Amino acid sequence: MIVVTGGSGKLGRACVKDLMDHGYTVTSVDVTPPPGQSNPPKPGDVTYSRADVTDFGQAMAALSMIDERVEKVTGVVHLAAIAAPGQATNHVTFAVNTVSTYNIFEAARQLGIRNVVWASSETVYGIPYPKGPRYVPVDEEIESPETAYSLSKLMGEKMAEQFCRWDPRTKIIGLRFSNVQEPQDYEHFAGYDKDPHSRKFNLWTYIDARDASQAIRLALESKLKGAHVIGIANSDGVMRRGNDELLEKVFPKAKRKRDLKANESLISIDKARDVLGYKPKHDWRKKTKAKA
Repeated sequence: MIVVTGGSGKLGRACVKDLMDHGYTVTSVDVTPPPGQSNPPKPGDVTYSRADVTDFGQAMAALSMIDERVEKVTGVVHLAAIAAPGQATNHVTFAVNTVSTYNIFEAARQLGIRNVVWASSETVYGIPYPKGPRYVPVDEEIESPETAYSLSKLMGEKMAEQFCRWDPRTKIIGLRFSNVQEPQDYEHFAGYDKDPHSRKFNLWTYIDARDASQAIRLALESKLKGAHVIGIANSDGVMRRGNDELLEKVFPKAKRKRDLKANESLISIDKARDVLGYKPKHDWRKKTKAKA
């Protein structure tokens, strides 16, 4: 059994579907039910349990004894959070995200669940880059939070290190996701190209929810131990303009760690490829071309 917190959100829905499509038994834990799910659920619907994981007792229940429907939990995907800067006041964002992450890590520790994958964020790289990135492609070595939201995600990464120090058998993988997109979002991408500044806030990157879900599954299945942070994006960016032009116009002082392909992601996914075997499959260019 895999428990997915935040299973009703954009990434959560895609993650639940991917895991179920690959034969996993899944319980979705969220404060809202999955969109469109009937009550009682139909065959094929995910098992859903309402829980607010900012409350430790509810987090413990979510990972252990929700009710008779739930078998032994072998892995946790923690996606529940305030999902972006500005969705709540700074102190609420920081409190909700750090407390919920602590509660899931601690509940998993007490219950002997040693396989945890959770959503860190591209914002830890320095988004929205008030002074521009130090270098591109940005990679996992960078820790430069600029908001309460990104600080909460960095705190999650640091907590994971200590939980894994306490029990070296534990695996906690934080995936620094780029801006999550669904196929219907791609129709807006063409408009971004008119202004090179339009998506500079995250270096013109994105992650298809289905590819993000692939990364989650690969992280769950990996044989790694300890705490790891891995950047996850699609292999391309959202712009048709090339990286040379974009960087020259917007971030001319950014150093280049290597030669760049015209449209490659400026969030490095080298570690994801090397460590997880991650291969993004969903390209917005192909989607919009096929639609045209």
